Amino acid sequence: MAYLNFLRESAAARGTLLRRMPRMLWRQLPAMASGLCDLCQDTSKAGQLCDDCRALLLASMTDGSPRCAVCHLRLDGRMHCPDCLNGGFAFDRVIAAFDYAAPGDLLIHYFKSRGRFMCAGVLAGLLADAVAYAEPCLPEATILVCVPSSRAAVLRRGFNPAAEIARSLSGRLRLAYRPEWVVRTRDGESQTRLNRRERRLHARSLFRCVGDVSGLHVAIVDDVLTTGSTLHSIALALKEAGAASVCGLVVARTPY
Repeated sequence: MAYLNFLRESAAARGTLLRRMPRMLWRQLPAMASGLCDLCQDTSKAGQLCDDCRALLLASMTDGSPRCAVCHLRLDGRMHCPDCLNGGFAFDRVIAAFDYAAPGDLLIHYFKSRGRFMCAGVLAGLLADAVAYAEPCLPEATILVCVPSSRAAVLRRGFNPAAEIARSLSGRLRLAYRPEWVVRTRDGESQTRLNRRERRLHARSLFRCVGDVSGLHVAIVDDVLTTGSTLHSIALALKEAGAASVCGLVVARTPY
């Protein structure tokens, strides 16, 4: 039944996307043809960031600032991670491309709110670079899954942002991608206006693993990690299904 629900949601998303595709692509043609960086509008290869903006975004994770070894939160002088103190996470660690702050947050806004599909490749490229520099390295046989969007979000946007990033990331990292292995047990409400405690409660038992992950290394792909509650809920389901390890691969990590 869970797999049938995944197929129905996928079909609904494709239908919405196909209806919106001509208008969305038409809006993106000027940017695709201009060869301008999405952030600074300087010259760049079509559909890519310029070298300076790319380096600026990636530098937010490599500037030497202390970070939590598990959830990758910038500690800013704190002795302990406030998110991890609220309760242990089921995932083993997180790799993030940049902090969810200016100017990188604009890329995610363009992608999720304005339907700029070419940003999926840009964001996946930044995340692939972060994975390449991460220590320890991901296991070679890591399987990628994504955070499933709610049905309402898929119908509103026409696509699942995490799924689009994961699909592009899979090709760049040459790792298998199994989006059907994690499904939602219910739609739930949007977490945008929920605080940290409310997000944690909301995400409980929200996801289920329906794939055979016994003894496998799994990485969950998402666009933004705020409190870690969604990632925790999925990781818990994967661990309960027998996954050997679970890593979070997120484009952006929200500062505390």
